[in-house]
Amino acid sequence: MIIEAVAIGLFAGVIAGMFGVGGGVLFVPALVLIVGLGQLTAEGTSLLAMVPVGIIGAWSQHRRGFLKVKEAGLIGGLSLVGVVIGVLLANHLPEVVLQRVFGVFLLLVASQLLLRAIRERRARLAGLASNAASDDDFERES
Repeated sequence: MIIEAVAIGLFAGVIAGMFGVGGGVLFVPALVLIVGLGQLTAEGTSLLAMVPVGIIGAWSQHRRGFLKVKEAGLIGGLSLVGVVIGVLLANHLPEVVLQRVFGVFLLLVASQLLLRAIRERRARLAGLASNAASDDDFERES
């Protein structure tokens, strides 16, 4: 289990640093699928594992000017209330329900990210086509 935990930690740290994700998206599935923890144990373990990741990641981004302290404080403060409610709900739901809801959540997040990337690519390509057409018009007028 130590080797798996080291691999998960290193991989999740790189991904968290690149994309700002971690706990729910990386640690929980890895702890369930690779280490073999139950959903609730994986969730609890993930919550604590994210503390140093969040601190170091936020500090590193702050040094580069990519941190909104007031917004982070507001989100973090309100999420303290939400996490207590979430833990209470998780502890009263069957584990299989948690796994399914979590899987649906991950699919929704992934689909939204994919759709956003597709829209941005289409917009970029439309902008390139528009610029090319403008260049052609300019050459004809010269």
